[in-house]
Amino acid sequence: MAILSGGLQVLIFPSPSLGFLAWIALAPLLVAILRPTIPGSAAHTRQPRLRAFLLGYVSGVVWYAGSCYWIYHVMNSYGGLPPVVAIAVLLLFCLYLALYHGVFGLLLWTATRAGNANAGPALLLSPFVWVAVELARARITGFPWDLLGTAQVGNIALTRVAMFTAVYGLSFEIVLVNAGFAAAFLVPLRARRTLVAGVLAVAALLQAGNLFRPGPAASGRVATLVQVNIPILEEDQWTPEYMQQTVGEVERTSVPAARDAEAQQGIPGLIVWPESPAPFFATDRNFRASLSHMAQLANAYVVAGSLGLKQTPGEERPRLFNSAALVAPSGEWVAHYDKIHLVPFGEYVPYRQFFSFAGKLTREVGDFSPGSTRQPLDLGSFKLGVFICYESIFPDEVRQFARNGGEAFINISNDSWFGPTGAPGQHLNMVRMRAIENRRWVLRSTNTGITAAIDPYGRVVAVAPAGQRVALNAPYARSSETTFYTRHGDWFAFGCAIITVAGLLFLHYSRGPGPLIWTRN
Repeated sequence: MAILSGGLQVLIFPSPSLGFLAWIALAPLLVAILRPTIPGSAAHTRQPRLRAFLLGYVSGVVWYAGSCYWIYHVMNSYGGLPPVVAIAVLLLFCLYLALYHGVFGLLLWTATRAGNANAGPALLLSPFVWVAVELARARITGFPWDLLGTAQVGNIALTRVAMFTAVYGLSFEIVLVNAGFAAAFLVPLRARRTLVAGVLAVAALLQAGNLFRPGPAASGRVATLVQVNIPILEEDQWTPEYMQQTVGEVERTSVPAARDAEAQQGIPGLIVWPESPAPFFATDRNFRASLSHMAQLANAYVVAGSLGLKQTPGEERPRLFNSAALVAPSGEWVAHYDKIHLVPFGEYVPYRQFFSFAGKLTREVGDFSPGSTRQPLDLGSFKLGVFICYESIFPDEVRQFARNGGEAFINISNDSWFGPTGAPGQHLNMVRMRAIENRRWVLRSTNTGITAAIDPYGRVVAVAPAGQRVALNAPYARSSETTFYTRHGDWFAFGCAIITVAGLLFLHYSRGPGPLIWTRN
């Protein structure tokens, strides 16, 4: 049943994105963990803590292997690892992150033991425990990829809670319904039919939120999102001539669309170039001149992914940054944002002595430095919060751009590393959730896809065809409104963590003295 639960969790995310299965995906795991602890049940045993941990752990391994299989593609295609070694890296990744699912199982078992082998307290506590574990995954490992609530990103009626709780509130609701289904299989048979019917009705009502279709969100502005479709090449293939040719081709794609956008709105436009595999250095005179010329030609602001170099007195060599540059319609380079949350094994190599092979993933791997501030880029009439690639999966980090005055979001990314996998769709859905949490339009420009405009409801209102060099004119609007979540951050998730600890302590001391979590069996 743990394997079944892990498999169902895979199916709720792209691909195939069967989000309705989220309402039952965890129920088999909950039943598997809790049924052996109930006196009188057919499966009742003196269940050791290790079994509860392993049930959660196995479910986690299956889920991570099925949803993050794209890690194999990255390691094999771009890390230069042989297939067997790339599979081993993926397996180690899954075995590590599955520990969080294991902790979830252990804490549920602990709640049952503390409650005198009654599954009721554990089921009531399960949504709080799940959210606490998701928070730990976001804060401790820095990999909150595909948090459970993201499966309902298209459920507009339901996702409104995210403006208060972020994605964690949706995760809470999903686990609560799963706990109801699990309870139906843990109660005596005579009560099961009624409970199943009731929980099914609740799940159907919540899932029906997908039918809610509010009218189009107010826009009024048009941006030109450029999908550059630049191949990932070896360092020596980026000759100055090829660089200049590539920039020129992308400029010729961008300018006509930007001029059309300016004609529609009567004000300077906005061109967005993505993070790309090309070594576009902000200090390169030719690159700077090309972007300045394009901004003047199109009478548009330009936000473009670039590589920044900074050297302060006393440093032996310049520090390298993954940046987004802002160029004004006058051609002046006026501001930039340096990416703060870097990708482990993609932009720097932790513990390089053990993971030296990862240096093949990118030309500059191991050399990137983090930025220092999440200040929006000031366009004069309004401000844009820009977050780069991996930063989009962190709710608390993205909300800081809105809290600091960002009136619309830009997300630039290079998802071509993922290849033909479900990862680009997974990544897009997390960006959609950031739009919902902060009630902001998001303009997303990527190298090969998925380039899109996302409204404050999380709806994709314009999208470019994947794998093509194209300029997409997309609507957007500015907003100075701040949501409760924007202002107060992860209060809900931390509250769930506190309730988890308090609940376990209460159940433990109401039962009497004894080991709370782990002793030798």
